[in-house]
Amino acid sequence: MVMPSLLAPVIWQGDLVGRPPRPGDSPLWELVLCSGDGHWEWRSQQPQAQVNGEWLRQQLAAALAIQPRPAALAVFRPQVLGLFQVAAEPLGIPVQPQRRTPALKARLRQLAQDWSPAFDPLAVPALPPVPLPESVQGEQWQFAAVPAAELTLVFDHRPIPVLDAPPDLWPVPLGLASTLPIPGVVIQGGRRSRPLAQWLQAQVPAAIAAIAGDPAGLILEAGLDRRWVLATFTDAAVVQSAQVYQQRLQASQGLHFLMVQPDDSGLTPTGFWLLQQDP
Repeated sequence: MVMPSLLAPVIWQGDLVGRPPRPGDSPLWELVLCSGDGHWEWRSQQPQAQVNGEWLRQQLAAALAIQPRPAALAVFRPQVLGLFQVAAEPLGIPVQPQRRTPALKARLRQLAQDWSPAFDPLAVPALPPVPLPESVQGEQWQFAAVPAAELTLVFDHRPIPVLDAPPDLWPVPLGLASTLPIPGVVIQGGRRSRPLAQWLQAQVPAAIAAIAGDPAGLILEAGLDRRWVLATFTDAAVVQSAQVYQQRLQASQGLHFLMVQPDDSGLTPTGFWLLQQDP
């Protein structure tokens, strides 16, 4: 069985968020940096009018003076991504657009309780969902589920061309029972299987949600704020399967998977992603 590396690269998680102003106070922005395990944190405040790339670069440099250089800095908020890139480039720190920053988001939720209980520090304006480009649409799709203990067997020792299974998203680190069904979506791409998998990887898949409505649909959250319509459906049986999918997501701490394969013959998948919804 493939095991997660014990020497995973150190990746900082960072955000710059405008704090809700108090009566009579000037708007303040708060910089929050932390390690992926949440054991290290750097915070700094600055009036909104004085927040710029040079100030942020100085803050990052100060953090580097007391912490080892990270392999990358993950940023989930698209509005400040460019500012982080400008500030981090002179310091040689690659900036990764990445929705999945659990330690940082947990800390922001804690801080927001002191700022204003009604304030949502994780709010990111979402773009309206758009259909997949016709050139990469699959032929069929279906809901699926795999027991947690068998999840790695899907890709263990198999040369999957596109594979994204972060070690911290395996069932064991999440403390999930071995018999718990991990939900997923399987797309049969036929001859478009390879270009579909490559296109999806370029979008940086984050999560798949089943949305109720008329029609109901599957929405792929990708990148920092992109949303793609994977499928729409009205069939009662599929709608019921979508409800089961959402229930399993709640039980699995949001852990799920996306798999692209040529067909249902059992051939090696073309693409496989482990994903997790934000709590």
